[in-house]
Amino acid sequence: MAPHLLKGALLLLLAEACFAGIGAVVKFTSETASEAQVVFFRNFFALLLMLPFLYQHGFKLLKTKRWYLHLSRALTGIVSMYCFFYVLARLPLAQGMLVLLLSPFVVPVIAHFWLKERPSRLTLFGIVLGFAGVVLALPSPDPTLNAVLLIALCSAVLVAVTKTTIRYMSDTEPAVRIVFYFSLLTAILSAIPVPFYWQPLTNEVWLAFVAMGVLAAIGQLAMTRAYAIAPASDIGMWTYSSVIFAGAFGYLFWQEPVTMGWIAGVIVIFYAGYVTTRQRLL
Repeated sequence: MAPHLLKGALLLLLAEACFAGIGAVVKFTSETASEAQVVFFRNFFALLLMLPFLYQHGFKLLKTKRWYLHLSRALTGIVSMYCFFYVLARLPLAQGMLVLLLSPFVVPVIAHFWLKERPSRLTLFGIVLGFAGVVLALPSPDPTLNAVLLIALCSAVLVAVTKTTIRYMSDTEPAVRIVFYFSLLTAILSAIPVPFYWQPLTNEVWLAFVAMGVLAAIGQLAMTRAYAIAPASDIGMWTYSSVIFAGAFGYLFWQEPVTMGWIAGVIVIFYAGYVTTRQRLL
């Protein structure tokens, strides 16, 4: 492996470890804090991290004619967060994180109907494989989990809608503006229900919220740097490593078992990601 590819892969692994860590923090804080608090502080710390960009670029960063797309992305994003955090509180961490990996496979479907992009047969094959992997990795059918799994699917679809919206607006909106508006709008929207669902927080939970902000900063920086030094098509499949880190965190902190079904599902998803990634190189 070339040095720049190795460095990019290692940085992406660091980023995915941080994102899995955020999932672990969410699961930990959900035992004490309300979902409204978890969602708000996740977005609040993200906004704090974006303020230096506003200072660097000035208020010209806020100038946009496509505010409705920013608002639409914020709405779908915040609903997906509520769904995802709800799922993390009720499923093993590794399986909860795994559900989000459906979103890359859903994006081509949404892009086909919205952006009129036509996915290749290989992409469609990858989509089917991705869904099969998630089905393998999720727990055995349990009627009490039907609602949770449905909400998990909704979260993955909403994340896919959010990513497709980014693709749609990226022709006129720079990445910094997209991220800043998302952080700003989600922080404002998620603050509304907090007074109605406020619960006393322990010092450990406050420290966990701070850690969530730090992990988000390191993860975003590592991911941005990784894709700056290595092509996404060459290292993108390492994005799926987040489920491996999530499995390790779940086992270490909550003694969640790592089942053979979960391992099989992860292997299938990695292969699906490899198939779709290799297609971009051909």
